[in-house]
Amino acid sequence: MKTIDDDMRLIVETARLSFVATMCPDGSPNLSPKGSMRVYDDEHIAFMDIASPNTVGNLERDPRIEINSIDVFRRRGYRFKGTAEFRESGDPVYEWLHAWLLDLNGPGYPANRVILVHVERALPILSPAYTFGDADEGDLRQAWAHTYLADLDEG
Repeated sequence: MKTIDDDMRLIVETARLSFVATMCPDGSPNLSPKGSMRVYDDEHIAFMDIASPNTVGNLERDPRIEINSIDVFRRRGYRFKGTAEFRESGDPVYEWLHAWLLDLNGPGYPANRVILVHVERALPILSPAYTFGDADEGDLRQAWAHTYLADLDEG
């Protein structure tokens, strides 16, 4: 069954930064940004353990995970819930993501192992501007791009 559709793929790719929630040993949440998030296939999302000791430790104890990918310009995204497993060097998933990571960042970029998430549920996340403001995605995208660029110019 196809859990991840083309729009979800687009959001994950354009978000450039996704956030992963795991559970700490004391039951408190751990939220960690991930810049290597990629859709692997219709049921799996993968990211690289580059410098993620807390995320990895939490997933070794409890493989439940939530990923949030938001396109800040479109003001929408998805939350993906599922279970994680680890893939090491030599595994096809690892080699696929590692090649992408090296193409993006250059040789020698750290890549410890891949976390492959079997997505069991995917739900949309929408800005209230869509719900209450009857917003148009194109207008929102243009306005927020302008806002972010203005913030850069002022900084």
